[in-house]
Amino acid sequence: MKNDENLIEGKTYAFAIRMVNAYQYLEKTHRGFALSSQLLRSGTSIGAMVHEAKFAQSRADFINKLSIALKEANETKYWIRLFHDTHYFDDAMFDSVYNDVKEIIAMLVSIVRTSKDNNV
Repeated sequence: MKNDENLIEGKTYAFAIRMVNAYQYLEKTHRGFALSSQLLRSGTSIGAMVHEAKFAQSRADFINKLSIALKEANETKYWIRLFHDTHYFDDAMFDSVYNDVKEIIAMLVSIVRTSKDNNV
């Protein structure tokens, strides 16, 4: 599990950078687009929660923080789909970030499940 934790931390940090860049793109091309801040908030909070989980006070706290990261990843997946379906993201941008967030979700689900199973 330790390798998964290191991998997820790196992936979510890189994803957060991509979300900052996506936000900047949306702000530049669609000034004042109100929903862009939603993508920025949820997309960057995934990695923040993963980082916080490293210093969890207990296994339950660890699972809780990663579960919150999972919720944020699912919300981000929603915003990415919405921006694509409303033509704010082209197909190439969508495919790239959508695949990344699906991979992060799968990793978080696996880590949370494994952590819960080991908690019994």
